[in-house]
Amino acid sequence: MAKVLFINPVVREEDVPRHVPYGIALLAAIAIEKGHLVQVFDQNAWRTGEEVLRQVLAADRWDMVGLGGITTTYGSVKRIVRVAREVCPESAIVLGGGILTSLPYEMMTWLPEVDVGVVGEAFVTFPEMLSMIDEGRRDWHTVLGTISRGEGGRLIMAGQRPLLHDLDSLPFPAWDLFPLEEVYFPNSEVLYSEEGMLASRRLDINASYGCSLICRFCYHLGIAGDMRYETDAEGRTQVHFDEPGTYTRHIRYHSPEYVVRLARHAHDRYGVNFIGFLDENLMTMDQSSGRTWLKEICRLWHEYGLAPKYEYDDKGEVKGWTGVHWSGTSHATLCTKEILKVMREAGCSHLVYGYESFAPHVMKRIGKGATPKTNIRSFFWTLEAGIRPVPNQIIGFPNEDFDSIRQNVKAWEELGIVVKPHFATPYPGSEWYAVYRDSILEQYGGDLEAFVFELGDASKISATISHNFNAVELVGLRDMMLNFDYRHIDEYEKIWRRNHRIPDGQPSTLYRDADDTAPAAAAE
Repeated sequence: MAKVLFINPVVREEDVPRHVPYGIALLAAIAIEKGHLVQVFDQNAWRTGEEVLRQVLAADRWDMVGLGGITTTYGSVKRIVRVAREVCPESAIVLGGGILTSLPYEMMTWLPEVDVGVVGEAFVTFPEMLSMIDEGRRDWHTVLGTISRGEGGRLIMAGQRPLLHDLDSLPFPAWDLFPLEEVYFPNSEVLYSEEGMLASRRLDINASYGCSLICRFCYHLGIAGDMRYETDAEGRTQVHFDEPGTYTRHIRYHSPEYVVRLARHAHDRYGVNFIGFLDENLMTMDQSSGRTWLKEICRLWHEYGLAPKYEYDDKGEVKGWTGVHWSGTSHATLCTKEILKVMREAGCSHLVYGYESFAPHVMKRIGKGATPKTNIRSFFWTLEAGIRPVPNQIIGFPNEDFDSIRQNVKAWEELGIVVKPHFATPYPGSEWYAVYRDSILEQYGGDLEAFVFELGDASKISATISHNFNAVELVGLRDMMLNFDYRHIDEYEKIWRRNHRIPDGQPSTLYRDADDTAPAAAAE
């Protein structure tokens, strides 16, 4: 049987490690179930230097060294594969996840140490690759869902791997391979609700894959049916994702029984008292199920004895509880008062809402289907249910302007909140990456790899897609927003109009309403 070393690259270096890598934990469990020998080096958890990495790689004769992650791990991945090839010259180095799927040809070119990449979902592809190693073969091009190196280093894209439909056939994640007690449980707290802040043993669950929405800034990692293969004029297979007018979605989710059995397993085996749902959007899954999925999960949460039970002091104040609280994601137009109440009674403590903006013209271009009214309504509905709503916002959309900046700040005043917006970032695989790729290259002097190196969690600015504002302007405007500084916003609009020769009375925008054209000179 194959000896496999999984390496989890470093992500979000500015924060402590908080989340066990769910994809690696699942693939490790699948490999173990097939009889293979598996070890994990969680570099994101340990944050050690190159010397420890070399020791781990030299500790055994690995048949395969596997890495995966999102695009923002690129810098760490590049360092790891360089060392892995040097220390393990005979091992097959495999890269998967969103980082590879979004840019398969580019990643295989930038990372010559990688032998084979897994494009899209790896649940079936990965064990087939391990079986091939057992047979002493490495003709990766015969395995669907891979990109590998052929004669003369030519990159070969195998056929597309179909998505797995029976998600309940997956084993539970191999959480025990990760440093739970040493690293992850001490970093369990989530500062979004009282229950989240008091969480001492948290693990995360992915109950569904994909999302029905077409948000133009979002990338679904090739797991929502949005990935398609096409042959170009030179006969080379190309991978395409969302582009204007081309949207396909396959909604897949675990049964409520699988979800709650997994939560109970986490509670019984690891003493977990908080579960974070990693799903893109719980409410789209609930809608797809005919509004039965979340209700059934909540019913079973009670039936399996997971719903929190509270202890009260003499004044009727909560002094403690037993059971498992949980959190997840929601959507402004898809949540209902009824389901929010049911979720709270089952232990839901907070829900993250991707509000993005409170400006109608900006929200229309995003493609999410929400409005300022539904955003505000969902906020108060969630509060009324006893769940903490966690608003997420973004600025720097293509048609962001001074009006939208002010509308966002006024919404904060109405809701009694302050939100530090992220910056609209065209992550590879998203629709806006496809639309603005030429502009991205121009901003990075033609060096796409430099852009990928700089990508983070969008709290810092990278490539801009705004037609009206450049990076300096967006950073400054965000600071003014956080200080409710209408005076300086108004003053800068006068300067901006003068610089762009836009008189008072005309819309303060350079945005052209033809669909998704490249940013104008202001963003260059």
